[in-house]
Amino acid sequence: MITLKRPEEVALMRQAGHLLAEVLEILAGMVAPGVTTSELDRAANREIRRRGCFPGFLGYDGFPKHLCVSVNDQVVHGIPDGRRIVEGDLVSLDCGLIHRGWWADAGLTVGCGELDWESQHLLRVTREALRLGINAARPGHRLGDIGQAVQEHVEANGFSVVRGYTGHGIGRDMHEEPEVPNHGRAGRGVEIRPGLCIAIEPIVNQGAPATSVRPDGWTVVTADGKRSCYYEHSIAIGESGPEVLTTTESQDAWVD
Repeated sequence: MITLKRPEEVALMRQAGHLLAEVLEILAGMVAPGVTTSELDRAANREIRRRGCFPGFLGYDGFPKHLCVSVNDQVVHGIPDGRRIVEGDLVSLDCGLIHRGWWADAGLTVGCGELDWESQHLLRVTREALRLGINAARPGHRLGDIGQAVQEHVEANGFSVVRGYTGHGIGRDMHEEPEVPNHGRAGRGVEIRPGLCIAIEPIVNQGAPATSVRPDGWTVVTADGKRSCYYEHSIAIGESGPEVLTTTESQDAWVD
């Protein structure tokens, strides 16, 4: 069942989102040659707890860490370990926290140092696809409008949308109804109404959309070994349109 949140509930989710945005801003600033993905994970745990929140990913469906870190051909759900980031890497950071019983979920991809042109283009297109998806999330529209906006922009730029992993409803749990695919047709799917809270997360591959899962049971990689990129915001639908919850009051680095 899809739950529409009351204004006081959205206010709590807004607080959670602002706190998560602060954490992600710190983590993104740490990405540099020589930093390990485990260091990023420890920082995520420290910064989340420092804000009086719980790291929602820890133990979620058995996930063993506080943060997902996916590098280059890793699409999503990368498990932090001793891997050292090197110049030119694409580092995707996916994080979630629980604040007073309410979830925030967001993420972004950070380039380490100088990137080749295609990696820069991949980052830009994925970020633009997120903005277009958010702009399509308006009362009276349907989830297919979001999916079409994302898919059309990605494919027009020569990239592909991963099908097997989607956005989702969010609130008391990280994954609530409805699913929010990054592909589709306008006018199809669940109607978007005020009070709906969802996470929109374009996952874009340089090459084909096919993926596989590594033997650790978590890390998703591109089937062709090419790079992948990811951006995510949690949003709330208001009477006049979407509100990004997972941002600080001063900036919105994911979208702008």
